[in-house]
Amino acid sequence: MSLDPALLRRLPKVSLHDHLDGGLRPATVFELAAEIGHPLPADSPESLGRWFGEAADSGTLVLYLETFDHTVAVMQTAANVRRVAREFVEDLAADGVVYGETRWAPERLTEGELTPRSAVEAVRDGLAEGMEVCAARGQQILVQQLLTAMRHVAEPTTEIAELALEFRHEGVAGFDIAGAEDGFPPQRFLPSFQLLKQHNLRYTVHAGEATGVESVWAAVQLCAANRIGHGVRIVEDISFDADGRATLGEVAAYVRDLQIPLELCPSSNVQTGAASSVAAHPIKVLDDLGFRVTLSCDNQLMSSTRLSREFALLGSELGYDLAGVRRLTLNAAESAFLDWDRRQALITDVIEPAFATALG
Repeated sequence: MSLDPALLRRLPKVSLHDHLDGGLRPATVFELAAEIGHPLPADSPESLGRWFGEAADSGTLVLYLETFDHTVAVMQTAANVRRVAREFVEDLAADGVVYGETRWAPERLTEGELTPRSAVEAVRDGLAEGMEVCAARGQQILVQQLLTAMRHVAEPTTEIAELALEFRHEGVAGFDIAGAEDGFPPQRFLPSFQLLKQHNLRYTVHAGEATGVESVWAAVQLCAANRIGHGVRIVEDISFDADGRATLGEVAAYVRDLQIPLELCPSSNVQTGAASSVAAHPIKVLDDLGFRVTLSCDNQLMSSTRLSREFALLGSELGYDLAGVRRLTLNAAESAFLDWDRRQALITDVIEPAFATALG
């Protein structure tokens, strides 16, 4: 089914899984790299943008993650980080996003002048600048941070979780772990998750992308994750008979019964090999079975995408209509790391009226 791209851009959207260091503009990477003398594998912003997409189309998460070496390299000063964060907000707003959460790892931005704390402050200030610019244009948007700990460090600590708690009233909405999934189970960060639970701060866990159902089980049962980053391979815990009737395994049934949100990112999942194509992506199967499915970009630069494009792909490849777009948007709004009052205002004052008009 074809969904009107212009309408999709206008409709209010909610982005839950979007990496800041994966959302830079190619022109910004090109300009900042020239300023610091960082070598790039392309000689123009246009060719650089193409390179990121081609390099990310490796089919493995490990090679996909290598593309971040270039974006992280240009995010080692407060001024550059503020610019990247400001532009990130502007790009979301231009695509109709009204609420977003951007995740990033403070430990990766400390090769120069920044400390983890000053990096959080720089992102905070850049996001605020972006929201102010958008408000002046009549674009209302709220973007919060999720602080990410890299899961493949030798000795996990609670440093990033503590930083998230310190800045919880300054735009940090929660915590995440990301990076190489295979061989680095989420329970390595159990002290961080326990600390966050004790202080009532929410968190999401990358799971079920590079490894299977056991990763989702550990994230949910051992780490008590509020949301699952990706979770695409939970479909491996579902079997279908000859008539297409589904039988859910214990992990899949638990996730569905508790309505634990899945942060699915079709284009990215295809690039990392978690799905063979958008048409074969299990998002529609999981949606039809009643899982709380949400849609995000993951990394806009690497996937050459925007959230409106991801919805358009669901229409063309999986038959989604506007009612389906509305359902996934509401799922995301209801799953946001945002207080109840603001979530309800977002739904009743912004999302529902816009879709009521669009659906006639």
